[in-house]
Amino acid sequence: MGKFNFIKTDIDGVVIIEPTVFGDDRGYFMETYNYNEFKENGIDNVFVQDNQSKSRKGVLRGLHFQKTFSQAKLVRVIKGAVFDVAVDLREGSATYGKWVGVELTAENKRQFFIPKNFAHGFLVLSDEAEFVYKCDDFYHPEDEGGLLWNDPTVNVQWPITDDMEILLSEKDKKNPTLK
Repeated sequence: MGKFNFIKTDIDGVVIIEPTVFGDDRGYFMETYNYNEFKENGIDNVFVQDNQSKSRKGVLRGLHFQKTFSQAKLVRVIKGAVFDVAVDLREGSATYGKWVGVELTAENKRQFFIPKNFAHGFLVLSDEAEFVYKCDDFYHPEDEGGLLWNDPTVNVQWPITDDMEILLSEKDKKNPTLK
């Protein structure tokens, strides 16, 4: 048995990954990445940059992508909870403009693999969340792209509650729609 459960989604290449957690009265241990197991399951990426962010409830980061230097990402939450989204931007794809979302929490320890040529974003559901991710290309600030978080064409069903104020960066407020 492998150390990971790879769950395919409705969009080809987007994968939810559940690690095997070994726990006892001292705590737990788990692998969060193993190149050989990921490669055997169709994820053959070499990650070159790790990032971490901390955000409060209602922060919505995204939907971001790199135009020329597209990045695949492996994301997870180490504190709190987020709703994480990937939007297919692959030209000619049967699922172009479609999205997949998953709740990632420190408790469920799930990870989300987003291939190249996808927009990515997340909404913080808990009072605070710490989010970590691996990228298979370096960040190029001049190459940034974005989609409007509430683009009606994409129609992401964000789990926004009545007590939640959506907090966006100035840049994300001005992102264009898919059209």
